[in-house]
Amino acid sequence: MLLGRRLRAESRSAAGLSEPQFCVMAALVQHGPLSPSRLAELENVQPPSMTRTVASLEALGLVERATHPTDGRQVVVTLTAEAEDQLTAWRQRRDEWLRQRLEELSPEDRAVLAEAASVIMRVVGR
Repeated sequence: MLLGRRLRAESRSAAGLSEPQFCVMAALVQHGPLSPSRLAELENVQPPSMTRTVASLEALGLVERATHPTDGRQVVVTLTAEAEDQLTAWRQRRDEWLRQRLEELSPEDRAVLAEAASVIMRVVGR
């Protein structure tokens, strides 16, 4: 969990986004287009807060609002092509950060880490 938090922090830092903005982007990556109310529900925030977050991402050109494909009364939030490009760049910077940290480890520490990863995978695979 600590590694996951650190990797998210590195990605967020590279992106220059706030925690709420980054979480919305992550939700859209994971779930695809979502209504603002569903985003608010997923992120456990009030709808007005989500409206502000979506508006800030829209101003950055990272999301856009579109009419729901089957219910013209609803709006969905989607990632823009610019966001997709930025996400790729952010992931590359995050991966590079992690690669550098792993290279700094001694061969012994890398061996311990590889064994620990194997154990974790067995536990998670249950």
